[in-house]
Amino acid sequence: MEAYLDNSATTRCLESVKEIVVKTMMEDFGNPSSRHQKGVEAERYLRAAREKIAATLKVNEKEIYFTSGGTESNNWALMGAALANRRSGNHIITTSVEHAAVLQPVHFLEEMGFRVTYLPVNEYGEISLDDLRKALCEETILVSMMYVNNELGTVEPVEEAARIIKEKNPGTLFHVDAIQAYGKFRIRPKKMGIDLMSVSGHKIHGPKGIGFLYVNEKAKIRPLILGGGQQKGMRSGTDNVPGAAGLGVAAEEAYRDFEKKIDHLKRIKERFIQGVTAIEGTELQGQNRKEGQGELLGAPQIVSVSFRGVRSEVLLHALEERQVYISSGSACSSNKKLPVSSVLREIHVEKDLLESTVRFSFSSQTSEEEIDYCLEQLREIVPVLRKYMRH
Repeated sequence: MEAYLDNSATTRCLESVKEIVVKTMMEDFGNPSSRHQKGVEAERYLRAAREKIAATLKVNEKEIYFTSGGTESNNWALMGAALANRRSGNHIITTSVEHAAVLQPVHFLEEMGFRVTYLPVNEYGEISLDDLRKALCEETILVSMMYVNNELGTVEPVEEAARIIKEKNPGTLFHVDAIQAYGKFRIRPKKMGIDLMSVSGHKIHGPKGIGFLYVNEKAKIRPLILGGGQQKGMRSGTDNVPGAAGLGVAAEEAYRDFEKKIDHLKRIKERFIQGVTAIEGTELQGQNRKEGQGELLGAPQIVSVSFRGVRSEVLLHALEERQVYISSGSACSSNKKLPVSSVLREIHVEKDLLESTVRFSFSSQTSEEEIDYCLEQLREIVPVLRKYMRH
């Protein structure tokens, strides 16, 4: 049996997504910038995809811009907003546990002379709203915060943060990295006070190489990719029609029978947590460590677990041999020889567990059988690996 439990790294495309991607590559393959019928047909796919995505967020379709994925969306939001609003101030606020696709652009902006405040987090990976309140000032032009932490599953207080930002400085733009949240939470950017929001297609059973940035029509942001003036001059380059069409279908499907999908995720997550914490020497990380009042905390699809006395990389490959697929951290960095996750350091995970923590992530397609099979393998493998490590 195979158990794919690395859905926060990427997901399997839906059949409906595959069908529209193939159709727009093989039949309706025109360039939307062309003025003939093939171009008109291609433009219809883009418009339909924007409408589907906008409907899930209750925003205007004109506020949806297609990108090559989450990394580009984050880069554009941060650098485009900072450069466009530089005359209003040079202060940026973010958190210490952001994805590299946020932290690296912020470091770049620091080199350009912007002043950056990195908000610390508590042992569960949560920021303090008081810290945010104290950090805000007249010079603050941008705040960037992830909705769901990709390693821990911690849910940040995005709506409360937006309220504080807008009360103290209405002109400050609020960017949210919703790459692990879109499709798992009902997000209403206008109601919640979000000005810019990044989403990636392949995290919601859409194609790779496509994402979008929501840009509130009142937000001031500069384009980063210049050229032929596609997407109202905001993001040049030949439109990725197959990707956009596939993303539109995936977005619509993510919110169809939404409550049913989320209930399923919560059920299998609870089943997994009960099983994995019964294994000796395990410890949950992030919000899942908290004592919930009969309700699971954190995002419904991510569980971070430390297995004392077992190296995460060794466990990952031992499970892989039995066709159980998990992650030792963020998929964007876990294939590199990095010492230890900076996120785990930020939440002060004890030294013995820093290299013994792995991530399990689920999707609405994950079955209870996959969960049970994974737990069965863990119960067999972990004691053996501990014995081996001691020797």
